[in-house]
Amino acid sequence: MSGRVSGRLGAMSEAPHRKLAAILAADVAGYSRLMGEDEAGTLRALRQLRREIFAPLVESHRGEIVKNMGDGWLVAFDAAGDAVACAVALQEALGPAARLKLRIGVHIGDVTHEEEDIFGDGVNIAARLQEISAPGGILISDMAQRSVERKIALAFRELGPKNLKNIAAPVVAFAWSLAAAPCAAAPAAPADKPSIAVLPFANRSGDPAQDYFSDGITEDITASLSRIGWLFVIARNSASAFKGDAVDPQQAAAALGVQYLLQGSVRKAANRVRVTAQLIDARSAAHLWSARYDRELDDIFTVQDEAVGAIVHALGAPDGVLEKLERQRRRSATAENLTAYDDYRQGRELFDKQPQDDYRAAEKLFRKAIERDPEFAPAYSSLAWLYFLRFKLRHSASFAEIERPARDLALQALRLDANDYRAHWVLAFLNSHLGKHVQSAAQFERALAINPNDANVLAWSSEVLVYSGQPAKAVERCRYAMRLNPNCPDFYYWLLGFALFHLGRYEDALSVLEGMTEPDYARRLLAAVYGQLGRLEEARAERETYLELDPDFCIENWAKNEHYSDPGELARYLEGLRKAGFPD
Repeated sequence: MSGRVSGRLGAMSEAPHRKLAAILAADVAGYSRLMGEDEAGTLRALRQLRREIFAPLVESHRGEIVKNMGDGWLVAFDAAGDAVACAVALQEALGPAARLKLRIGVHIGDVTHEEEDIFGDGVNIAARLQEISAPGGILISDMAQRSVERKIALAFRELGPKNLKNIAAPVVAFAWSLAAAPCAAAPAAPADKPSIAVLPFANRSGDPAQDYFSDGITEDITASLSRIGWLFVIARNSASAFKGDAVDPQQAAAALGVQYLLQGSVRKAANRVRVTAQLIDARSAAHLWSARYDRELDDIFTVQDEAVGAIVHALGAPDGVLEKLERQRRRSATAENLTAYDDYRQGRELFDKQPQDDYRAAEKLFRKAIERDPEFAPAYSSLAWLYFLRFKLRHSASFAEIERPARDLALQALRLDANDYRAHWVLAFLNSHLGKHVQSAAQFERALAINPNDANVLAWSSEVLVYSGQPAKAVERCRYAMRLNPNCPDFYYWLLGFALFHLGRYEDALSVLEGMTEPDYARRLLAAVYGQLGRLEEARAERETYLELDPDFCIENWAKNEHYSDPGELARYLEGLRKAGFPD
């Protein structure tokens, strides 16, 4: 494939011409390293990629290759949908085992065609997104995402604002990776369980600021259904990829691998709320149940309970389930003060996005909810979990700083509601980091007994399984969690890679970790993986990047707080770190 300009773009090259276009920027990840390892083999693979994959797929998606830069390309499309569909097709055609892996960025913007080149913000932002994309991954801008969200059933995960090199304003990015994406037809749910996804309830209030309220009802109904052990319930953040009015139910169900879908809308005005909902059998497109609730706002919890009860009845609830749900409803804790619930819901909206700046805003809202209603357990457990994530993912606090306040908050939540599974979850983690693996495992199992469909609990519990000497079971649990949450966040891949590493499956661990879109908190593990594989140059590069994040790290101090039941597993990790050159 040459760097020629097509007739359509070539005609524009006589004089500079500005137009709006969708730009796809792609390059081969680690090309210089691959050339150093095997120049002839890499060149053969690149020629094959150009001839057999890249050029045909660009042509079939109505794109024009404007610039060929050796191991990279700039491609122009008239429609963002074609650009994004082409990007996904390229990554799927290469597959996870490909010798060459592409990084791809897509943006819509003004471009100028001049001779055999293009310039402008559309090109610059696409190129910068490509630079920070993961191998095998795609990053698209918010402008591109808005153009395709109702046209293509693809699960892109919002990463929040990104500061891109030489781009004045932050760009909100959305990520897709081959490892994280649900297949066109996702693996089937367990045959012995009805499977369901709750699609985002539409906000009909006429005020975008009320999105948090409709999203909160979606999450609450999802959480209530998740507590029913005989159902298989897709996680909310995976179902949220199908937000919008133009969702094809059968397409969404196929992408998520479920049989049933719940769709609905919420209209909130003054002290009134209207909730509509419908249950669809995606195989036949039949509507199994529908309802409309017009109530006082104070009745919102009753509306949710009634809807869940009707859904499980329509799905063929086993004998006694509805009675059990009613008993749970009567004794479940709800916010006596609806304003406290409102604060809590806004806090969860910020917290679930997980940018660190929003943690502070979320903390304030959780504390406001507690002040308004000191008996509202979910605000305590969510605040406890926020403390723990500050330590676990954000490195903005030490374990010693968060252990006592997180434990106190979780215990208070359980005093108010013994079935608050998030509180059990937090206590399980705290005990794990103190080396109390038996107690930790018991609390994780208690959380899963209360909510067997919570993919996050399933995923995080795999870490305890690794520390307690059960990495094979940890891999199984991670895989099941990913099935419940096909559009899962990065930490699932870190946990799966962690378990595979401790099985000695280093190549598999590397393949999983390379699929992460924001790998900073996996840098240390990546260094150990590369070290065990003997790829010392890459191990040292990961070490240097990690030490920029944590300059005080040393192996001896770190190892004191790693509580493995099998000392040999700790030795495996230490050996990888020493091979990478971490300071003792």
